[in-house]
Amino acid sequence: MRPNPVAPWELRIGNLRVYYDVEAKPEPVVYVRAVGVKLRHRVRIGGEVIEL
Repeated sequence: MRPNPVAPWELRIGNLRVYYDVEAKPEPVVYVRAVGVKLRHRVRIGGEVIEL
């Protein structure tokens, strides 16, 4: 898998993508960086199109 330009981690739910980062210390925290809609090799996040 290629590196993601949005965040280190990606959750796939149908055509939705949730991009997030995880910090383990001092306490586990999940930071949601963006939520977008994927169509082919592009993701639309807040009106901006990102090529993957």
